[in-house]
Parts: sequence; structure tokens; C-alpha cells
Amino acid sequence: MLAAVSGGPDSTALLVALHEAGFDVVAAHYDHSLREGSDEVAALVDRFCAARGIPLITERRSEPLPKGSTQAAARALRYAFLDRARRQAGADVVATAHTADDLVEGVVLHLLRGCGLAGFRGMPVRRGSYVRPWLGVWRAEVEEFLARRGIAAHQDPANRDPRYARVRVRTRVLPALERDRPGIVRRFHAAARAVSALHDTATAQAAEAITGGPVTAAALLSMPEAVAIEVLKQLYASAGGKEPGLARSHLRAMLELTRGQGRGGRGVDLPGALRFRIVGGRLEVISSTSGVTEKARLEVRPCSGCDDAGAAHLRAGLSLRLGYRTPGLRIRPAGGNGTRKLQDIFVDARVPREDRDRWPLVFAGDRLAWIPGLGVAEDLISPVGEPALHVAISQIARPTREKVVRLDRPIRPPGDQI
Repeated sequence: MLAAVSGGPDSTALLVALHEAGFDVVAAHYDHSLREGSDEVAALVDRFCAARGIPLITERRSEPLPKGSTQAAARALRYAFLDRARRQAGADVVATAHTADDLVEGVVLHLLRGCGLAGFRGMPVRRGSYVRPWLGVWRAEVEEFLARRGIAAHQDPANRDPRYARVRVRTRVLPALERDRPGIVRRFHAAARAVSALHDTATAQAAEAITGGPVTAAALLSMPEAVAIEVLKQLYASAGGKEPGLARSHLRAMLELTRGQGRGGRGVDLPGALRFRIVGGRLEVISSTSGVTEKARLEVRPCSGCDDAGAAHLRAGLSLRLGYRTPGLRIRPAGGNGTRKLQDIFVDARVPREDRDRWPLVFAGDRLAWIPGLGVAEDLISPVGEPALHVAISQIARPTREKVVRLDRPIRPPGDQI
């Protein structure tokens, strides 16, 4: 097990507890190098681990912080380091020392901003390789644990800086609520744990839905909203999206599109170059990157006549090539009335706009001869009984990381509370 150790009381106590309990633990410390004296804290952690024979992996930030929130940037760099350290240590999990107080503070922050089930439950006990074993342990208990062992940990001055919203909640909001309603902090904690159980139920039902087949818009709308939201989150994650990666605005836009209330367009752009869309009533999350993602291959051979519905039979002697959409392409499709724009054919066939540049086309010279699956030029079709060219595409280009999820049965609500 890898233990994330900042040098503060909570993480120091967790490291000691794991070590005393006999876990095969490796400590990991990341020096953000954001304030004077951070190197001294790193040295303190080093001496503490050395005195107890605990292996330590350390790293000091050497790159500029990404733009934006300093706290968010520091957190991203820290977790990237912990991922590297876990692999280096060969650890199964990374333990962080978030306490019951941290859980309540996070819940209050989420409530102040507005949140759903996931926000009210606060941080989960486990997400991926990260575990939080102390979400039921209070900060006062941590201090008592250290005092009994005579351990003095580093006190980070940032934990008392009122410029940070979490510090204001810790030092002003919660104490005021507790004075007015004694015991409310623990009631917040109990409510968050109860909501966490409801969230787990919704998550499990969403996973069941996704494994059942394509999820349709109608099926999603029949679900309790809490389950529907988890389905959308899991669709995003299964397409390669990072968790937690979707903001409330993304989820709201996805639900509105499913309900037919979206503001134009047929999709919602998501973080990580992904896009949510509805095709033929099915919900999909695909790559939003334009361009061809796979090489299609044109296969041409002589044919005396066959019933292969996936191929086109064109006149012998044509010089054929594979290409993709360019502006102004037109074709006179067999069975149609006059020439039509390729764009109009795509629209009528409900080909999503993300797929149109990826759709392989067959040309005879500069003429569009065949749109696989959609139409073939009437005057280039080989007459029945005459020698023909059997034309097929061996590989249709598809969006990268495309994921289609099915749902064939209704989902039961996880309780009246949702």
C-alpha cells in the first residue's frame, strides 16, 4: 500500500497506523514548492520515515503550475505524482488521510454551490486505485492518536488561510452552525454516508443498464434521474473520459438533449475531446476529433454477378479510387430523381456530422460513384448479365473510442428517496 504523506497531522497519523497494523506500506511525499520552507517539510518526512524503516518516494515540483486555480493545479500535479509512485512501489492502492471533518467540509462546499447525489455524499471511500479509510475518523481523534505517541506533525499555514473557501467553511461556517444547532456537523456526516449508500445503489443500477445493450433516449427518460445521471457518467467514462470529469452543466445539457430540449445541434461537447450524441434514438459518446481515424481499404475484383448486398457492382473498365468528403460533391443515385448533394444524402440518412468526414467514398476518376450503404451512381451500375467490378470496403472508418450502450429492460428506482 502506498500512503500519501504531506507531513501534516492526518497523513502522518495514517502512516503510523498503517505501519503499526503491519501493512506493507510505502510513503509518498510531493513537494509542491509553493511556499518557503516546503523543502524543510520534505526533509522532516524523510527523517520520520527513516526512523521507522518505512520506504519513502519523494518528488519536488520542477515544472510551472498549469494556468487557473492554484489549488486545482497543485492537486493535479500531486495526483499525477501519486500515480507514478504507486507504479514504482508496485502498490495496489494509494491511501489518503481524508477524515470525517474533510467529508463534511466537502459536502457543505458542494451544497453551497448546488449539487446532486454525488456532491451530497462527498468524497467516496474508494475511486479507482485511491482509498480513504478514515472518512469515519474525526480530526480530534487523529490529534489524540498522535498525542498518545508524542508525535508532533507539521502544521500547514494554508489550513488557516481564510482566502480558501474550505478554510472559511472549517473556521466560520461549521462552527457557527454547531453553536446554533449542536451536533449538526455529525448529522451532516451521517446524512452524507446515507446518501453515499443511495448513490452506490444508483451507480450499480446504471452499470446494470449499460451492460444490457444500446441505451436509448426513451429508456433513459424512464429511469429515476439519479440513475439516468449515473448512466451518462458511465457512458462518458467507458468512452475514455476521466472521472470525475463532467460538470453539472454537462450533465444538464445531456439530459436536455435526451428530452429534446437542447438548443440546436445534435450533440454536446464534453471534456477530453469527446461528444455526446443521439443517433437513431441511441445514446453514444464518441471522439469529437475530426478526420479519418482508420484507414479504409478498397477491394475491387471481377464479378460475373452475385447477391452481396454490402458491395456495389460497377461497370467494368472504370478506374476506381477511395476518397473522403470534399465540398460540392454530388451524385445521381439509383432510384432517385436527379442529382443530389452528398451533404443532403448524409442529412436524410441521419449520418451524424462527426462521421461525415470519416465516411469512405468510392470515386470513378473525379466522379462520386458509390457512397457505401447510402447510394450508387445510377449510370455507373453494371447492367445485369454483363461483366462487372465487385467493389467493397474492407474497413469502414469509425470514430475512435466509440462506445454504444444497450438497454433492453426497465430499471427499478433505488428507493423513494431518489
